[in-house]
Amino acid sequence: MSPITRRAFINRGNLCLVGGVSNGLLAAESDAKPLLRIGLMTDLHYADKEPTKTRFYREALGKLGEAVEHFNKQRPAFVVELGDLIDKAPTVEQEIEWLRTIEKRYAQLAMPRHYVLGNHCVTTLTKEEFAAHSGASKSPHYAFDEAGIRFIVLDACYREDGVAYGRDNFDWKDTFIPAAELEWLRTQLTSADGPVIVFAHQRLDVSAPHCVKNAPAVRAVLEESAKVLAVFQGHSHKNDYQQMAGIHYCTLVAMVEGSGLENSGYTMLDVLPDQSLRLHGFRRQVNRELVRKS
Repeated sequence: MSPITRRAFINRGNLCLVGGVSNGLLAAESDAKPLLRIGLMTDLHYADKEPTKTRFYREALGKLGEAVEHFNKQRPAFVVELGDLIDKAPTVEQEIEWLRTIEKRYAQLAMPRHYVLGNHCVTTLTKEEFAAHSGASKSPHYAFDEAGIRFIVLDACYREDGVAYGRDNFDWKDTFIPAAELEWLRTQLTSADGPVIVFAHQRLDVSAPHCVKNAPAVRAVLEESAKVLAVFQGHSHKNDYQQMAGIHYCTLVAMVEGSGLENSGYTMLDVLPDQSLRLHGFRRQVNRELVRKS
């Protein structure tokens, strides 16, 4: 397990970063029994092809296998893959074969699994084809409730002109959440009775090229609700974190980067009764404690 690189707590909407050894309050809250435990991973980019630079596509099967085995032992309530489950294939038929291969391994989870669409998921395929050959929801943006928490899965695989990704019809830097989905998001936040956690592929907290083009508008909707604890995202392949207007934005490390299991990365997320968040990182994924203090 990676060492903790930073700790944080929210006090009346203000985030304070605490480095080094935690104080007594943080240590006590770190030992609290979680209300809910969730498995997270991102950017597997599985493909039956030779490595390119730092990306080892075939090794995603073994890396996912280790994560699945760990999750099945730890028994989280569900697992979320945050996008780019597969990499681009030269043909639709080849892409479907790769998707079926990695899906077979992912389906070995003993608990419900969720999928966030990444740009590579729908480069060769359409969104409908990805759903048809995996366990993904037919609607790529959706919400569900668990243990009094609303979880929202976003889909930013649209061009700025509103056209959905598919059949290599886009530039990956042209990523957008359309008006209809934004309105749906606002409705989901309004109707949520408790706290909210958001899952996305493209980032909502940085500037181009890895950020959703209308990220400021999306963040405004999240902030207006005063219910969102955190956004978990992938896409840029690196461990990253920042806080914006009282919301934690956690970017998880990619599985595809580097050869060998030691270069994998996956996460167990604990939601604590006081709405603090605790990330247990495995392999290259760092640990984080995001402790919310009332």
